Amino acid sequence: MSATRSMEDYLERIYDLMLEKGYARVSDIAVSMDVTPPSVSRMLRKLSDEQYIHYEKYRGLTLTQKGERVGKRIKARHDALDRFLRLLGIEDQVVIDKDIEGIEHHVSPVTLERITKLVSFFASNPEACAAFREHQIDTHNDGLTD
Repeated sequence: MSATRSMEDYLERIYDLMLEKGYARVSDIAVSMDVTPPSVSRMLRKLSDEQYIHYEKYRGLTLTQKGERVGKRIKARHDALDRFLRLLGIEDQVVIDKDIEGIEHHVSPVTLERITKLVSFFASNPEACAAFREHQIDTHNDGLTD
């Protein structure tokens, strides 16, 4: 079984916590995801059953190779979308986070690859990036927003 959206959200958070702190505890996951510890424990059991993590109640958890692979993929997808939205001139972190959450589970691998290549193109071509930003300023009131 492939990971559900909810499983991906948990794996992404676990992966981030492990990168930040070197470990992830139920309480850390619960606080960072604004869910209850029992909800986290239920999901950890599911993730363990699907072999994404090694989990022993009251003893902690570690990502399996499978879980780490999925965590890295989710983190890369998240980071690519973050860079893309910033390229578009979106600077409000709350908006960026909300938009990424809305997009990340729906974007196909092909579309994500193209987004990544577009961001890379603009990063390696500052003149093109400047022209794009200038175009955004010139066409700011295009009737698509209030």
